[in-house]
Amino acid sequence: MRAVVLGSPTSWYLSDLRRAAGDAYDLQSAPFSRIASAIGVGGVGVASGESPLSDADAVLVRTMPPGSLEQVVFRMDALAQLEAAGVVVMNPARAIEAAVDKYLATARLHAVGLPTPTTHACQTVDDAMTAFDALGGRAVLKPIFGGEGRGVTLLDDAAMARRAFALLEQLGAVILLQEFVPSDAARGAVDYRLLVIGDRVLGIKRVSDGDWRTNVSLGGRAEPLEVTGELAELAHRAAAAVGAPLAGIDVLPARDGRRLVLEVNAVPGWRALTRVTGVDVARLVLELLKQKVVA
Repeated sequence: MRAVVLGSPTSWYLSDLRRAAGDAYDLQSAPFSRIASAIGVGGVGVASGESPLSDADAVLVRTMPPGSLEQVVFRMDALAQLEAAGVVVMNPARAIEAAVDKYLATARLHAVGLPTPTTHACQTVDDAMTAFDALGGRAVLKPIFGGEGRGVTLLDDAAMARRAFALLEQLGAVILLQEFVPSDAARGAVDYRLLVIGDRVLGIKRVSDGDWRTNVSLGGRAEPLEVTGELAELAHRAAAAVGAPLAGIDVLPARDGRRLVLEVNAVPGWRALTRVTGVDVARLVLELLKQKVVA
């Protein structure tokens, strides 16, 4: 199987995938920034630099770098063209588009009956203040695009909220607010990161003693987690809601007993999960990719 990994050539994940691939897979890397396409008599060709993606058996998306609206739309269009040509793309463009958009992902989760925090999305200061009041004057402000906790802020002061909303309105941003739900932790915060790899679900518990956010990148720590049948079903349903065979699912065990799905990540990491569980996640990812190719 010849597979191209779209991502940084210096990333830990590429190194881990190459270690797991050994001599069994022809694994190459290519950057999103050099994706180009040619449409002509021979059909539609997609490449990244010197790597002809159209000739690959599979393309594994390992990053979603920022870019202009035109660049992001073109990149997703190019991935869709690869899929149309019979190249296995994981995750598919439609899944990435749905998961990276927190408003759309939450709507998809809600549509299939999965529990999510109450969410408001709007574009003006006045509408945002109305939503802030409806959420009890305490809400989590999130960028509609983004990950690893970047840009996520807890607002519990009306004056500060109005200033934040005014800045976002000036920037032409969408204002996304969610209810703040205390986690089931004696102090700090706790949540679950579940990793769906085809039919399999792995998981870790993320704990933070000094912050309401649990992201390992922000200082949280990863601990073992027993993935019950209930959690596995929740994870599979969330991944299916956005159409991602490989997905990271963030679940909040709320203090009131609910299990809320916070986010679906269609370009999930597994470094902490590998360390805690001892499972060779990279090998499982490559096996899933191969299954998609031979199916």
